Amino acid sequence: MNLNFSTGRILLGQHELQVRLQASKVVMTVLPDDIRLLSDARLLLADAGAVRWQLTLDDNEQLQQIADFYGIEVE
Repeated sequence: MNLNFSTGRILLGQHELQVRLQASKVVMTVLPDDIRLLSDARLLLADAGAVRWQLTLDDNEQLQQIADFYGIEVE
């Protein structure tokens, strides 16, 4: 599944989520088990131990689409 947002694309795959930022040409990857979604701040949080990053999404609909795809709860 492919989601476009204001600064790039989010690619949802069965085994990983990729964020591709257009301006900086950065690709960030996380396993679905290492994802948290926070609705108040529209945050996608990736925490894989030593590697952590966060991304603010455009709207809550994007959060819900990610949650539905991976079967996880939005906090």
